[in-house]
Amino acid sequence: MSNTAKVGIFMAAALAVLAYLIFQIEDLRLWGPEGRRVEAVFDSIAGLDDKSAVRVAGVRVGRVDGIRLEDRRAVVGLLLETPVNLREGATATISSLGLLGDKFVELRVGEAGGAPLPDGALLPGETPMGWDQAMAKFSDLGTTLEESLTALDFQAMGPTIQRLLANLEVTSASVRDLIAANRQGFGSTVDNFDRLSASLADELPRLTEQMERLLTQVEAVVAENRGSLREGMDNMAQVAGSMRTSIDNLNKISSQVASGEGTLGKLVSSDEAHDQLTSTLETMKTGIESLSDTLGRVQKLGLDLAFDSYHLDAPGDAASSFTITLDPSTSNRFYRIGVVDDPRGVLKIRRETETVTGPDGASATTTTETRTVDDKYALTAQFGFVSGAARLRTGIFESTAGVGVDYGVFDEKLWMSLEAFDFGRPDKLDPRLRLTGKWWLHPNLYLLAGLDDFLVSDSETLFLGGGVRWSDDDLKYLLGSVPRGGF
Repeated sequence: MSNTAKVGIFMAAALAVLAYLIFQIEDLRLWGPEGRRVEAVFDSIAGLDDKSAVRVAGVRVGRVDGIRLEDRRAVVGLLLETPVNLREGATATISSLGLLGDKFVELRVGEAGGAPLPDGALLPGETPMGWDQAMAKFSDLGTTLEESLTALDFQAMGPTIQRLLANLEVTSASVRDLIAANRQGFGSTVDNFDRLSASLADELPRLTEQMERLLTQVEAVVAENRGSLREGMDNMAQVAGSMRTSIDNLNKISSQVASGEGTLGKLVSSDEAHDQLTSTLETMKTGIESLSDTLGRVQKLGLDLAFDSYHLDAPGDAASSFTITLDPSTSNRFYRIGVVDDPRGVLKIRRETETVTGPDGASATTTTETRTVDDKYALTAQFGFVSGAARLRTGIFESTAGVGVDYGVFDEKLWMSLEAFDFGRPDKLDPRLRLTGKWWLHPNLYLLAGLDDFLVSDSETLFLGGGVRWSDDDLKYLLGSVPRGGF
């Protein structure tokens, strides 16, 4: 078996393994039932990402599948992979796993007697109060309380206080009248207390005897555990001594701090140390703001990785390519680099001319032509512009200069591409033209087919294959799914 065939088998096996990993991580179901879809609308989904979990009673039943903005509200698509009986009154809430855990959507299935909800139903969403909102509430409450205390006029309240004292005098007189009117009832209550005390006098001897027996039992228990109690008291004494030492040390440290001794004392009592600390904090603040700006710009850069492999009809061999596309979201430009493994390589012709002079003085010229194929691995480095559904590219195409245009149809599920490159081919051959069609089965999977070098009949070939694509969101989700202990 040739090395090229071995490389082709290896690349196909690697492609199959990658596809299997994607199916397992993304939980894709191309041939089975996809699951049930519903939608939920929220005022805010801060922290919720695409592919986040959907849970019922804490149990994962699906994932978030698409987020869009409609009339200043977020509409979240929910793919329920596990059957869930949703009824009228069902709601969706954004929750998190712990204080700093990942966000997920919690579903409440509705009332037991409600009518079942159809597929595609729109559920009302509830967004819990965030930390910033809670702090704003506390700030507003403090401001309101301060304004209320400021608005109080105690001098103007003097008549009100006098009326309150007058009311208290009337109330106390009413209480005295009530006691006078119920004096007989109070007498009966006192008689009841007398009878209770007489009963206690009769029962006290029996209670005293029981308490004596209890004390005897306690003394026996103490005698049996006297050693343990002594050890416990010794331990308590040691703890008290340690606490006394600690208190003395704290008093000593507080005295040193108050007198300005040590680092903390200098920080408390020294204006110079305070100024240095303030300057350091300002420097840290500036650095954090610069880091935030840098991270913000990095987050605006989209990253796509693509790997494809296809069979060439004319040489009967396989070719493959790996490309990286950088797509800044703040502009209509994009950049692409990659490497291509083409078994046809690049044809190079070397001609050598030799002139020989014979004995008779006549000269004869001989031209020797050598054809070689090398550069099996070719490099790609392009930049392009986006205009609607069209993309224009120029730069290096398989180690030669060229241009290309891409156009998307059928909601950009099918992309047609035309590339022209290798304009300086030997033997005055026409430039290499390649027409490619790429059909997206899934945001991460596609099929490709086309016709390459169709201006030169000897090099014209059909090709057919497929590929895998990862976006930056897929890479972050893939890295987040790796077990913390490693493989």
